[in-house]
Amino acid sequence: MVSPAGPKRSVTVLGATGSVGGATVDLLERHSDRFEVEALVGGRDAAALAEVAVRLGARRAAIADERQGEELRRLLDGSGVAASAGPQAVVDAAAVPVDWTMAAIAGAAGLAPTVAAVRRGGVVAIATKECLVCAGTAFMAEVAEAGATLLPVDSEHNALLQALGGQGIDAVETMTLTASGGPFRTWDAARIAAARPEDALRHPTWSMGAKITIDSATLMNKGLELIEAHHIFAIAGERLDVVVHPQSAIHGLVTFRDGAVTAGLASPDMRVPIAHTLGHPERLATPAVRLDLVALGQFTFEAPDLARFPCLGLARSALLAGGAAATVLNAANEVAVALFLARRIGFMDIPRIVEATLDLAAGRLPCAAPATVEDAIELDRESRRIASERLPEAQFRAQ
Repeated sequence: MVSPAGPKRSVTVLGATGSVGGATVDLLERHSDRFEVEALVGGRDAAALAEVAVRLGARRAAIADERQGEELRRLLDGSGVAASAGPQAVVDAAAVPVDWTMAAIAGAAGLAPTVAAVRRGGVVAIATKECLVCAGTAFMAEVAEAGATLLPVDSEHNALLQALGGQGIDAVETMTLTASGGPFRTWDAARIAAARPEDALRHPTWSMGAKITIDSATLMNKGLELIEAHHIFAIAGERLDVVVHPQSAIHGLVTFRDGAVTAGLASPDMRVPIAHTLGHPERLATPAVRLDLVALGQFTFEAPDLARFPCLGLARSALLAGGAAATVLNAANEVAVALFLARRIGFMDIPRIVEATLDLAAGRLPCAAPATVEDAIELDRESRRIASERLPEAQFRAQ
């Protein structure tokens, strides 16, 4: 356990009002004698951000939505918590030197503040997979240049990190990510095509934000995680695999070149991987339910069905293609998921929009991987514009 005798670690939480942020806040409260909160960052919910900032005694709070700035300042008036608003305020909060940062802002919007956190060094616990998907090569170069420590928070990548046991990647033959299969694992293609947002948001295992829950339903989330693993562990895409494991007890497996296999197991509670990064290299206690193998009874595994879940195949193809493909894929997916949640397109229009955007971008956008984070942000912007050109949605529904 992290010793409470030494000085407290300073922390910042980017995405403090989201699901990962909420789990992080819970652990910080449970170990308040070991951590002090420098900054909390939220998206649009001023009331939730202010409440958490006061509860944790944060020095500052920043909200991305500038329109919520006045409300945040009003709520924090007299609390001693400094308030600010707007995208630049978020980046400024992320850039304040601390020992540990949770990077949990969903989507490409998390790229700039996460890079700001990386550039000032320290430990960055990353739950914003889009940083590595949008700008993996450039992002990892930033990590190396700053001498920052990057620790994965996604349960799968955290499990892989622990299963490695300190071994180098040269000792590894393959890495396997597990997927729960999402809410549509047993649905036929026709039923999946007719799925509504409320159907896709009923994840059988995890409680997450809307965007990542939809990605889990399409299996795009698992595809993005393949790209993420490629960058985190510097492993070739051909050595990465996905298996469906409905019990969500095994999160990742490492097969070594001698044939030995190690696996990372835990109950499906995000506080487990978060605590691993928060206490690293030591261990923090969590209230997570302990894994009961007897109660589970059995583990089952299935190959993912790419016919019913084409997003996984699109993501794997983007990973193997390299260059700008992953950036385009992510941008198009974010556009499509937002449209689906707004009930403007159908569920299977998501992969259609992504595939069409990849095809169009191949002739209109740079093919090389973004050399800088700024290049990645610009490529993301252009890819979104191309994805939006694929509307009206009627042309997809007719297919």
